[in-house]
Amino acid sequence: MALSAARALFRLSWALCFLALAGCLPGADWGAGPGSAPPPGTTPEFVLAAERVEPVARALCRERRIARRCDFVFAVDSRPDQPPNAFQTLDRSGRPWVVLTPALIADARNADELAFVMGHEAGHHILGHIPKREDQAREGAALAAVLASVAGASPDEVRKAQTIGAALAAEQYSQDFELEADVLGAEIAWRAGFDAVKGAGFLARLPDPGNQAWGSHPSNARRRALVAQTVAVLEAGGS
Repeated sequence: MALSAARALFRLSWALCFLALAGCLPGADWGAGPGSAPPPGTTPEFVLAAERVEPVARALCRERRIARRCDFVFAVDSRPDQPPNAFQTLDRSGRPWVVLTPALIADARNADELAFVMGHEAGHHILGHIPKREDQAREGAALAAVLASVAGASPDEVRKAQTIGAALAAEQYSQDFELEADVLGAEIAWRAGFDAVKGAGFLARLPDPGNQAWGSHPSNARRRALVAQTVAVLEAGGS
């Protein structure tokens, strides 16, 4: 696909704002059309990864039929002094955004790493992880409120219990969600023509959360092993 045509498929944003579980992305998007320069923070590797990951992520999203919208936007977080980070969110219309900070883009050693990160974040949307976490948080808050009320807690204590219950319930399956997104992210990167195992090398430079039962992320070694296993299956003709 021609570079200008591919760039027309996705947009890069100058400014972003966020809510806790669903993003609010205001103002005008910056369209990456012919003859226009990408905003600060991008690199040729970012553009290459985004243009090749986008159609694969879109196709797999439509194939899974879980998410309502599959028209991904790949964006750069323009807020200053943000640490290396990537996340998936939704704008007001429900359109999925995959957002990388300039620090993460600069830290990536190759397009394979960027493609894996993009695929991982797109995987969260394709697999419906945001609404699942919201449902879990609501259920946790409701259960905690009932238990606190039965125990004779005051209204203020019930509200605190709801907050704690929502947080614990939302985190309960976080590690599973991360591993699921790793598997799909590896497949997206692989189908887009990148080396997903090499891309997962990015995980080796992240602080390792270890094997904490209530941590939000599984250990980096476990994640990299799962990516390698996924790619081996794909290369053997599996799915």
